[in-house]
Amino acid sequence: MQTSTRLAFQRALRQTPLTSTRCPPRTFSWRWPATVNSAPVRGYADEAPKKPEEKETVEDKARLMWEDRYKNKSAVGVFSPISAALFVAAGAGLYWYFTSEKQRMIQAREEERQSRSVGRANIGGPFEMTTHEGKVFNERDLLGKWSLIYFGFTNCPDICPEELDKMTDAINILDKKYGPIMQPIFISVDPARDTIPQMARYVGDFHPRMIGLTGSYETAKKVCKAYRVYFSTPPNTKATDDYLVDHSIYFYFMDPDGKFVDAFGKSTSVEQVVERVEKELGEWKAERGSLA
Repeated sequence: MQTSTRLAFQRALRQTPLTSTRCPPRTFSWRWPATVNSAPVRGYADEAPKKPEEKETVEDKARLMWEDRYKNKSAVGVFSPISAALFVAAGAGLYWYFTSEKQRMIQAREEERQSRSVGRANIGGPFEMTTHEGKVFNERDLLGKWSLIYFGFTNCPDICPEELDKMTDAINILDKKYGPIMQPIFISVDPARDTIPQMARYVGDFHPRMIGLTGSYETAKKVCKAYRVYFSTPPNTKATDDYLVDHSIYFYFMDPDGKFVDAFGKSTSVEQVVERVEKELGEWKAERGSLA
């Protein structure tokens, strides 16, 4: 009885599918977790889950837009006629700007140079004398050189040697920094006694580049007037007489154009002379590009 009942029950199970009233019907196959070395292994669905759709960003739209634009320009290349025209216009604009700026700077420097020369005394002018070597020397020999000019006489007991020593010391300092750019000149205000041989002996005691200039009384008077130098000799003097000459105590600083720059008196120290000369040299080089 029990055996026949069990067989009938098993036969009914094979013919009727078992369903659960709690769980919905199975729509996909499932694999029971397996174990590997006593560790559970996760089961996976037969079909991979779908990825969420990515939204198109603003950057993506911009990139696609530029890609389309460059694709459309393949026939004319990267430089279109419009871009080429803009490139040429920009180049012309830059050329005009730099050219006008250069002209403006040149004009500003020239105006500055002229404004500095307005306040300077009108010192210097044509003259012609003879060097201690017997050569002719005139105002054209000042061109292209920086010059320091002192007026005195060889029989001066103290002031003239002191001033020429000061000039020599200043030139020696400048020579170390700039080379032999300075031309030292000694002009006699006592030409009756300051002959060519006497001048040669006298200037030899000072700077080796010093040039001694002498001549007649009239030539000395003319050059002193041009440089506004005062001098006075006793009346009715002879070359053999023993006398002193009263004169201005300055030496003059002239630029390579033969123009007056500055004057240094007896109270001006060597350091002050060098400082003022270097200031003018710096301004000149900034304007002209060189010291010559």
